Amino acid sequence: MAYYVYLLASKKYGTLYIGVTNDIIRRIHEHKSKVAAGFSKRYCVDRLVWFEIYDDPVTAITREKELKKWRRE
Repeated sequence: MAYYVYLLASKKYGTLYIGVTNDIIRRIHEHKSKVAAGFSKRYCVDRLVWFEIYDDPVTAITREKELKKWRRE
């Protein structure tokens, strides 16, 4: 099974969101349709701008945490 670490943006130079999922198509659809209350719904973060694919969830989650520590620049 594939696991994805992905980056969403609200607009150019807008709010960013980093997440991890095992079904990227379903997850992006959830962000775009704003089905769940939370960060991405509140800030209209629904444009996929980047993703990476991993073979196991531990590696994907580790990468997500690493990226979340990065500075925006």
